[in-house]
Amino acid sequence: MKKVIMMILGLLVILQFGSISTHAQKPAYEKYGKIAIAVVQADYPEVEITDYEYKGRKTIGKNQVEDDFSFLVVEKGNKFKVTVAVQHDLTNEKLLSLKVTEQKEK
Repeated sequence: MKKVIMMILGLLVILQFGSISTHAQKPAYEKYGKIAIAVVQADYPEVEITDYEYKGRKTIGKNQVEDDFSFLVVEKGNKFKVTVAVQHDLTNEKLLSLKVTEQKEK
């Protein structure tokens, strides 16, 4: 429950700051990359994020896509990957779902 509350608070902060307009060209996935970062930071507050990569976009339905992000994190000397899949609607820019997956390195 605490993780969910932290995630929601992080998303609200990101969405609030994301509404500030800028004149620079932003990548299409930038808004959802910020959400992915906030989720990883909320779910893993004690880790160091050492690498972040946008893995790409795939179409999942009419006007619906999934942006995938990968994070390399270090916790007490142990490295592992965390992937975040963000599904959203291109028409109204609404978040549809968010999936976080942890992959321990061997």
